[in-house]
Amino acid sequence: MLKQILSKLPRKSSKSADNREHGGHHNAYYSNVSGGGSRSSDFGTGKSGNLSVSSFAVSNPTADVGWKSADLKQNGNHMLSSYEAMPAFKDVPTSERQKLFVKKLNLCCMIFDFTDPTKNLKEKEIKRQTLLELVEYVTSANGKFSDVVLQEIVKMVSANLFRSFNPQPRENKVIEGFDLEEEEPSMDPAWPHLQIVYEFLLRFIASPETDAKLAKRYVDQPFILKLLDLFDSEDPREREYLKTILHRIYGKFMVHRPFIRKAINNIFFRFIFETEKHNGIAELLEILGSIINGFALPLKEEHKVFLVRALIPLHKPKCLAMYHQQLSYCITQFVEKDCKLADTAIRGLLKYWPITNSSKEVMFLNELEEVLEATQPPEFQRCMMPLFRQIARCMNSLHFQVAERALFLWNNDHIENLIIQNRKVILPIIFPALEKNARNHWNQAVHSLTLNVRKIFNDLDPELFKECLLKFQEDESKEDEAEAKRENTWKRLEELAEKKAFHSEATVGTSESMANGSSG
Repeated sequence: MLKQILSKLPRKSSKSADNREHGGHHNAYYSNVSGGGSRSSDFGTGKSGNLSVSSFAVSNPTADVGWKSADLKQNGNHMLSSYEAMPAFKDVPTSERQKLFVKKLNLCCMIFDFTDPTKNLKEKEIKRQTLLELVEYVTSANGKFSDVVLQEIVKMVSANLFRSFNPQPRENKVIEGFDLEEEEPSMDPAWPHLQIVYEFLLRFIASPETDAKLAKRYVDQPFILKLLDLFDSEDPREREYLKTILHRIYGKFMVHRPFIRKAINNIFFRFIFETEKHNGIAELLEILGSIINGFALPLKEEHKVFLVRALIPLHKPKCLAMYHQQLSYCITQFVEKDCKLADTAIRGLLKYWPITNSSKEVMFLNELEEVLEATQPPEFQRCMMPLFRQIARCMNSLHFQVAERALFLWNNDHIENLIIQNRKVILPIIFPALEKNARNHWNQAVHSLTLNVRKIFNDLDPELFKECLLKFQEDESKEDEAEAKRENTWKRLEELAEKKAFHSEATVGTSESMANGSSG
């Protein structure tokens, strides 16, 4: 009877509103179809898509994999009435449990509309309980998952997770990133089911019964790309699960490792150079921090290129505050892995150093201290001149937090030792900034810190300090002379301009008198 009913249902989607009303993709649940589509019906978009069996992908990225509850009602109640709970695994013989597992996976491919909490309460609860049973089954599974089971698992996961997002417009928000941190994150109304699906996927990937060699046919590159697309979710709970799952996939499927790194790289490129909008940059960087930590030495050229072309340019976007802690960790991991990269990292920071954003500047100084702590003398000497020219500018900043943070570098023993060893180069660069702060800086804390740094150099090398002081005084005298010359030059120019203007007025007056005389 059920097969006769199903045979009458439409098998292809239609773009017309009439066909959307009459079922869309009702065969998506019972037929052997991919679950790699978008669950836009959960958000009420009401679009239908085209499912592909072979690649677990959807030709229309905004397609709907499941059914809307309204669609089901249009076809009568026979579909919903058939949505009944199945027996528990413990109630069937061991030999039948795998078949029951597949049936339960198929049952959970149905997608409900969670934007209306009053719809399909019974069916939603049946699905939730079934998902919990699936999680328990995967956790306690004995024996490798077969090819058929792997296919059905990926189909169910794809049907539930892969969907299009309807993000709130961010153009009206402050893009700086600091105000965005204060905003309430957007929570997915379908999370009660999504969370269990994510837990199921996590247990499946982590299960010793999941054979990576067999599963890689289904947990393939298109699947991973769709998983990465989900990192743009506004729901932080979802991003947290995705972070853990992707990290487990990276660890288990060695064949996919280069592809995952490249795919993340591409997300960063698009974020840096095109959109500057993505919700999951921090989570992706957390994954990379762990990956970088496991890099073998010597580092591959590919990894060094990734540092230069992707990680360092991530300092450019305005919303750096949203992911700076994770980015700083990744940069520091590279320097700790290969100390020769310290020069590259520091020059990269200097390249993207913010000029008008004081909050960002404080973050750069925090990161700089972490990088310098892992820097050895040879690399420090290669970049110390441009580095301390920038630090000197920070010391003179009128924003007291910037100036204070720059002067705090002397509180780090490793950095202070590097500076002391190279004081003959560094002190002449920063001495003018120290003198100007000691004389004129408005903030008392900055003034005190400046005096402490001056004292360190004076006590350590009085002769060098005296030389720098004399040089500063000479330069100051020259600047005063140059300023006086500029003022005299401007005065002469003003006098000449006045004379020329007076002469022009006199000439015009004489011409007018002659013209009036001749006309008389």
